Amino acid sequence: MALVVDPMLATGGSATAALAALEKWGVREIKILSIIASQFGVEAVHQQFPDAAIYVCAIDPELNSRKFIVPGLGDAGDRIFNTLRG
Repeated sequence: MALVVDPMLATGGSATAALAALEKWGVREIKILSIIASQFGVEAVHQQFPDAAIYVCAIDPELNSRKFIVPGLGDAGDRIFNTLRG
């Protein structure tokens, strides 16, 4: 079993890439742990990996034009590394 920890599941791109690698390596059971997700991201992961379990604290309804979760928390990387994007 593998646990994939992603603070924010926005588009599902990072999670599906990680799941693809784990599947290629032969991992049979995968669980995704996330603080917040968009409905789009959850659906994208389930579409490609229907057997992966997703555990998330909150699901927000949409993404904005920058692919940030709305209302969300902003950019996780910016918050972790104290950087700002223009």
